[in-house]
Amino acid sequence: MIRVNVKPELLRWACERSRQTTSSLARKFPKLELWERGEANPTLKQLESFAKATRLPVGYLFLPEPPVETVPIPDFRTIGNEYRGHPSPNLLDTIYICQQRQEWYRDFARSVGEEPLSFVGSADPTSDIVTVAATIRHSLKFDIEERRRLPTWTEALRRFVEQADDFGVMVMVSGVVGSNNRRKLDPEEFRGFALADEFAPLVFINGADTKSAQMFTLAHELAHLWLGESALSDVGPISSPSHHVEKWCDQVAAELLVPLSVIRKESRQSDELDVEVSRLARLFKVSTLVILRRIHDAGDISREVLWDAFFAELERLRAIPKGSGGNFYWTQAARVSKRFARALVISTLEGQTLHRDAFRLLGFSKLATFHELGHSLGVL
Repeated sequence: MIRVNVKPELLRWACERSRQTTSSLARKFPKLELWERGEANPTLKQLESFAKATRLPVGYLFLPEPPVETVPIPDFRTIGNEYRGHPSPNLLDTIYICQQRQEWYRDFARSVGEEPLSFVGSADPTSDIVTVAATIRHSLKFDIEERRRLPTWTEALRRFVEQADDFGVMVMVSGVVGSNNRRKLDPEEFRGFALADEFAPLVFINGADTKSAQMFTLAHELAHLWLGESALSDVGPISSPSHHVEKWCDQVAAELLVPLSVIRKESRQSDELDVEVSRLARLFKVSTLVILRRIHDAGDISREVLWDAFFAELERLRAIPKGSGGNFYWTQAARVSKRFARALVISTLEGQTLHRDAFRLLGFSKLATFHELGHSLGVL
């Protein structure tokens, strides 16, 4: 039986990288502690199983020392103004999958003669925040009057995603890696990211995050696309980013959703805060968390009151039972963007893309599922 001499520091690094505890992995690998102390060596088969369990290419365990893994796009996530480290396998794999989808769509767009999208890179961090926010709002037809006709802010979120997708941005919303429901994404690690490209701009929203935060994330990542810059973000409705680019995108997102001039006109300071927040949320069709942020921006409440009210409202929202997963095929389209899914199905049916490649990019392997997805999108 072949045993492999693996450096203990590589095994410890693999455990840490996987975000799993040593005790949980030890249940699968009873001799893990002996391996980490260098008192025993795993067999090749055991090492391969360990690599799979920690979601690591087995070749990494033969390196002389643990590699330094970095996020392949600008990383603006912080904890207490310090940059985060050790991106999880789930985060890295999600970015890689989205980059592959973007590369495919870029080639597709060029092949069918699509023109570059002029809005990508049309702004810079010195651009006027109110002007850029209004431009995005009007471009996506997400004006306040449009939203007022919708029944709820959750419906407004769906419309926001659809309108961004129709405008040319592939918006992907998922709480798992690919279609693997066992690999759940952590909203504490990231909320979303943008991949800028003049033919295939892409926004990914962490679907494991609260829906109340997802609308702000989409607005924030759209601001990054207007800058023409890819970025990984963890900002929320009341974040205070220190980086000047994140701060600009944060302010554009807030202004896009709730213009400060309008909320000042609509505000009734005589009402109780919770009553006022609910009323304005219905008016603007955004989450109550965004409204709290804008009431503070308007100077009507202090930072301390904002934080207290925010956490109380967040707790209330989290206590609301989540709905069912809905139709599988609409969920799948939302995970990969309807724009991307339609293009990929059409290209595959026309023989331009192999079914094998389409299945890999979509995250499933059955032809029947592919056909049902095509039917749900109206292309079959």
